[in-house]
Amino acid sequence: MKARMDRLRTERVKISPRQGGDLRLAIVADTHSAPHANTYQLVEKKAPDAILHAGDIGSREVVDALASIAPTHAVRGNIDEHVFPDDIVLDFERGTLLLTHIAVAGPKLRAEVAARARAAGASLVVCGHSHVPFLGRDKGLVVFNPGSVGPRRFSLPIVFGVIEIVNDRLTFEHVSCETGERWLP
Repeated sequence: MKARMDRLRTERVKISPRQGGDLRLAIVADTHSAPHANTYQLVEKKAPDAILHAGDIGSREVVDALASIAPTHAVRGNIDEHVFPDDIVLDFERGTLLLTHIAVAGPKLRAEVAARARAAGASLVVCGHSHVPFLGRDKGLVVFNPGSVGPRRFSLPIVFGVIEIVNDRLTFEHVSCETGERWLP
């Protein structure tokens, strides 16, 4: 795995909060060139300061459409041929997160991803790949998978995520593309 880690392309991005320090991020993943018909409208309704795409984008047009809503930062997934970084380290006023595509094996954070997050000073890992919406903690890091807004896989929901920082409080939410409502397992 060391050889693969040496070839990872990482970018570092600073995201500025709203006045007062609040920040809202919309997170999508696994669009596979075919985001659910309601995706863009629902993401726009959340009024994010930035949008993160956790890989398996498919068509570049998906990122372009998201970027028409808010500044968009995307990582390369295992199906992506176009040029996106493997990891993005996002610095914001109250912390740092690591955005990557493949980060977990089941509910456990992969050791090499935990090491990359720690090396970047991140306390939060945002990932995609599994299509399974997830929020947990492993190896001392918070792990958030927004789920997938692409074509349904098995009986998994079609959802995206929202991370919000308001008054120094970090909150996480999954939103159903089918109902527009908060999704809970």
